[in-house]
Formats: sequence, C-alpha cells, structure tokens
Amino acid sequence: MQDRTCASTSKAPTRRERRAQRRQAAAVLRARRAENRAAARARRQLATGAPQPVKTHLVARGIDTATARRFAGAFSRGTVPTATDTTVVKLKGRTRKTVPVKLYDESTFAARLAVYRPRDPQAAGRFDQLAGAVAA
Repeated sequence: MQDRTCASTSKAPTRRERRAQRRQAAAVLRARRAENRAAARARRQLATGAPQPVKTHLVARGIDTATARRFAGAFSRGTVPTATDTTVVKLKGRTRKTVPVKLYDESTFAARLAVYRPRDPQAAGRFDQLAGAVAA
C-alpha cells in the first residue's frame, strides 16, 4: 500500500492532510483560549479580596487548570481553611450533590505555598517558581 503522509514524500500535502493540520491548529487555539479565559476569570475572582478555593488561586498564578485540579486536594489537605462554602456537583444523569468547599485567603494560601511541594519533580519545579513569585 502506498504511503500518503507528507513527511515521508517530497510531494505537497493532500487535502486530507491539510484538513487534519487545520483541525489540529484549531484545537490548539481552542485549548489556549480556554486556558486564557480560565486564568482571567480566576484573576477577577481573586481581585475581589474574598477567600477562594485553592484551584482558583493556582490558576490565577499561572498553573494550568488540569494541574491545579490535580494538586488542589493535596495542597489543601491538613490546612485550616479561612472559610467554608458549599457548591453543587453534577453526578450521573440529572443527579446533583451539595458538597463543602474550603476557601483560603491570600495569606493562608501564600503560607501553604511556601512549604508545599508535590512528589512529581516537574510539578514541584512549577510550585517552587510559583512560591518564589508569590513571596517576592
């Protein structure tokens, strides 16, 4: 069977390959736009001065949403929250559940960030940079 990939031949890319490249570029732009929107929303929420969840603090300071969601639970474990609130989480189907949320003010978040480091070395490096930026 003939290999039709653009990388293996010196021919111009086919219409299918160009469409795939456009779809991939559009997906990258969509993801980048969503990250920028999430960061802007988090920065606006922090600017109110009200206590916020750990994920909001992390996203506002430049950690991507997936990483913030991944480490938010471990970050807040063992730390006394400034306040608590409730939020609604969607379960399977139309079922919803009210769950408690721990909220932290700037000083509590900065104090915890100064000592918390994940086991993952790459993530630990990001948290180290973030702690240096918050402390400065």
